[in-house]
Amino acid sequence: MENKRLKYCMLLALFIFSIGSQLFAQGNEGLISAFSRSYTSEVSGDYGKAIEALKGVYDESSYEINLRLGWLNYLAGQFTASVAHYNKAIAIRPLSIEARLGFALPSSALGNWNQVVACYLEILKLDPNNYTVNYRLGTIYYGREDYAEAYKYLELIANLYPFDYEALIMFGWVHYRM
Repeated sequence: MENKRLKYCMLLALFIFSIGSQLFAQGNEGLISAFSRSYTSEVSGDYGKAIEALKGVYDESSYEINLRLGWLNYLAGQFTASVAHYNKAIAIRPLSIEARLGFALPSSALGNWNQVVACYLEILKLDPNNYTVNYRLGTIYYGREDYAEAYKYLELIANLYPFDYEALIMFGWVHYRM
């Protein structure tokens, strides 16, 4: 009897889940279609059309849409709009490393290197061993001729990834400059 009741409950839960997921998918068909059109347009290099596809379903509280619009605006060379969308994505998901990495792209294109460094330091608070951020901070400080600061970040990468060619070369250059 107990086994029969358990099977009944499992079947009922499965039925409810399948109906709920179908309703969810039907309710988001416009969103799915917009993302699909956006990706298709991006692949063909028509970033304006990719942006327009998402603007039709834009929801300011959507992390995914803001992240995607940040990327597309960056590709389109609309750096200020890109920064704005990445900032919205960060506000929605404050622990998001991908949104912060995205934010650094248009910020660097705009020449806002202090913002980039601040962004990278925020990422390191969340993920101290992040390869990309440590390497980029090392190269930024190397470019600023602050070799002691560059050393700190590139040494970590050299220890974490002892066979990483680019990191070892940069670390070697820091040693040479010091």
